Amino acid sequence: MADSLGIGSLDRLTPSDTGVEFVVRQQALQRVLAFTGRSIDDVVNDPIAKNQVRGYFKLAKQIERAGEVTELERQWNGVGGS
Repeated sequence: MADSLGIGSLDRLTPSDTGVEFVVRQQALQRVLAFTGRSIDDVVNDPIAKNQVRGYFKLAKQIERAGEVTELERQWNGVGGS
């Protein structure tokens, strides 16, 4: 199933003995398109789909920024970090 999601084998996601951590980051637009069930062709050809995807994209970016701000505040205050 993980291969069908485009992330390959789950064996690569397990922690290794080297202490190196690999992060697979999904692009925001691809994630929003998958969530809405729309394709890029839908967005280009349908103004309703374009507005729907735009709204979810803006929301996703706001959530991402809020998480980054929270993480920076934690680092600044010395809470929970290394």
